[in-house]
Amino acid sequence: MKQVDSVNGVNGVNKVERAKPFHTIGLIGRPNAPTLGEPLGRIYAFLQARGRKVWLEQQSAQHLRGLEETALPLEELAERCDLAIVVGGDGTLLSAAAQLADHDIALLGVNLGRLGFLADLPQHDIAATLGPILEGAYEKERRFLLNCQVGSERRTALNDVVIHKWNIARLIEFETRVDGRLVNRQRSDGLIISTPTGSTAYALSSGGPLVHPELNATLLVPICPHTLSNRPIILSGDSHIEIRVCGTTRRDEVRVTCDGQSILPLAADGVVQITKYPKSIRLIHPQGHDYFYILRAKLGWSEEPRHPGRSTPC
Repeated sequence: MKQVDSVNGVNGVNKVERAKPFHTIGLIGRPNAPTLGEPLGRIYAFLQARGRKVWLEQQSAQHLRGLEETALPLEELAERCDLAIVVGGDGTLLSAAAQLADHDIALLGVNLGRLGFLADLPQHDIAATLGPILEGAYEKERRFLLNCQVGSERRTALNDVVIHKWNIARLIEFETRVDGRLVNRQRSDGLIISTPTGSTAYALSSGGPLVHPELNATLLVPICPHTLSNRPIILSGDSHIEIRVCGTTRRDEVRVTCDGQSILPLAADGVVQITKYPKSIRLIHPQGHDYFYILRAKLGWSEEPRHPGRSTPC
């Protein structure tokens, strides 16, 4: 069995531990993607040419003919491999991270989507970027997840847990406590509880701050609050957050969504408990990975400011 690191004290880019080459690789593709076969086959052939042992996640293997013997269930793939290459977009990587949170396997994202904050390897440049990573030239980064408990149901989230209205055109009311202390009782369209990883996702579009992934922090970002003074709050990442829906809300009016993928109903007077998940995930980036470059590129900050009457920017 693999040794799984605790999340405590592990957050951000690891600059100290010596990088090791990857020898056994798992490939995980975006489910039901009609164009997955071509990039997946290209990456498979590249890994084979480099002498790596390659396993395919079962659904992903259906996109490549003649490789049925390399197909494995996701958890078995995680036990056999030391690197999982996730081919898709950030949503595919989020899904893989939630399912593999209990396995000490490195995750590398190849971007077939649009933004690619997490899946930052471009599919058109695999040979130049993936080759050095296989040989140990990479940067490793730890990201923590949230543990969400609703009754007997438990989910994990790398980006965010969202309490939101459902099938209604009016505000919902709920109470927020942090480490047992009342924060507020608010009426709004909902609340986003976000990790630093998720600060560039739904939380950003709702007016939340960008939070560097090395910080041990959790964000509370209201969605369209009725009170304009209700602002985003940054908490310690070790906080215990409790959200209680007020009794005037019916069962079919509120939902809890984890990473935009897993949806749980929340009854009137229902309680959501959110804490840091005890294990972290390990993201792999090419050497020279620059968080601020990603922000500039993905958020449109790349253009140099220009001043009237000057031929070059200052």
